[in-house]
Amino acid sequence: MKPLGNHVEVVLATRADDTLVAAFARLLPQLSRTAPPLTREALDEIIRSPACHLFIATMGEDRRIVGTLTLVHFRIPTGLRAWIEDVVVDEQARGLRVGMALTHAAIVKSRELKVRSLDLTSNPGRLSAHHLYESAGFVMRDTRVYRYQG
Repeated sequence: MKPLGNHVEVVLATRADDTLVAAFARLLPQLSRTAPPLTREALDEIIRSPACHLFIATMGEDRRIVGTLTLVHFRIPTGLRAWIEDVVVDEQARGLRVGMALTHAAIVKSRELKVRSLDLTSNPGRLSAHHLYESAGFVMRDTRVYRYQG
C-alpha cells in the first residue's frame, strides 16, 4: 500500500458508487463484527435520507477512503437533536487525525442545522477515541444508554 500522506479531506457522500461500497466492505468489519455488508442500495438509502449525513474522509494522492462518520438529526418535543453514529477510521490511518477531521465536519454540520445538542456514544475501551471527543469539546454525560434487543 502507498503511504497515505497527511492531508485529510472530509466530504459528504453524494452517491453510492463502487468505490464507496468497497470502502464500507473494508471499514465496516473494523467497526462491528456482526454488521452485515452494506449493499449499494442500502448505502444509497442512507445517502438519500434527509435525516442522515454520511461523511467520508480521504487521504493520499489516490484519495483513498480512510474513514466514515454518520450524523443523524431529528426533531423531538425538546428540540432538534443530532447524534454521531458509526464512526470508523481505517486501522492504517489511525493516529493521523482522521477521526478529528470527521468529528469537526459533524460539528460544523450540526451548527448549520442549528441542533440543540450533539451526542455520541463510545465503547468504554476506546480510550484514544474518548480523548479525541473530549479535545473536540464533548463532555461525558451522567447517563446510561439502554438498548432493547427484542
